[in-house]
Amino acid sequence: MPIKALLTFILFSQLTVTSLIAGSIPAKARICGKWEATEKNLIITVSMVGNQYKAVITWFSDVDGKPMDYWKDSHNPNPALRNRKIHGLNILRNLTYHPNTNSWEDGMIYDSKHGKEWNASIFIDNKGLLRVKGYWHLKFIGKTMSFYRVT
Repeated sequence: MPIKALLTFILFSQLTVTSLIAGSIPAKARICGKWEATEKNLIITVSMVGNQYKAVITWFSDVDGKPMDYWKDSHNPNPALRNRKIHGLNILRNLTYHPNTNSWEDGMIYDSKHGKEWNASIFIDNKGLLRVKGYWHLKFIGKTMSFYRVT
């Protein structure tokens, strides 16, 4: 078999296996896994517990050279929560999957940088990027972060 044909066969085989694996994941669980921000400053792990989704901060970039465990939720409006660590913090709640739009809606996301909670929606675009939108009541007023899948 010529080299070009062999390489084509290998590439086709890998694509087939990848699509079979992706096809075996239920649509509502497609956001589950480890995701890194396109800015390369944040990694989150999204998981599903029952019918609820959570996103935990797995890693973040520290510009001051301090260890991740140093950083606390110091901007939280609730003084009792200001000593909890940012690393490992659950930042997502109440998100539900909407199969008709293939999106996850009606959730809340916590912004530990500012101590604020925002409405949240998530979808995966045609390039495979996870798009997380935080907004205040109206979707067109908000900010979207993009993540690529790590695992």
